[in-house]
Amino acid sequence: MDEPTASTHQADPHRRARLRWRARRGLLENDLIFERFFERYELDLTDADVGALTALLELSDNELMDLLMARAELEGDLATPEIAHVLAILRSC
Repeated sequence: MDEPTASTHQADPHRRARLRWRARRGLLENDLIFERFFERYELDLTDADVGALTALLELSDNELMDLLMARAELEGDLATPEIAHVLAILRSC
C-alpha cells in the first residue's frame, strides 16, 4: 500500500481523531458499531471512504441506526456507490 500523502485523511492523525470524535453517537448501538468499525478499518480508509462516512454522520441517530440495521436503504443523495460501500462495511461490524 502506498504511503499516504500529507493532504490525505490517513496522513493526519488529527483528522482521524476528529472523525472518530464526530462518529460518537447518542445511541449506544451506533457507538458500538462505529467502535468496531474504527478498530478494524480506520487505517485502511481512503479519502473517498471518509467522505462517504462523513455523509452518513450527517444523519440523525435514528436514521443512521435504521440504515445500519438494514431497516432502511440509501435514498436520494446518499444512494452513491461510495456510501453504499462504507455502509456495507459498517453493517458487517
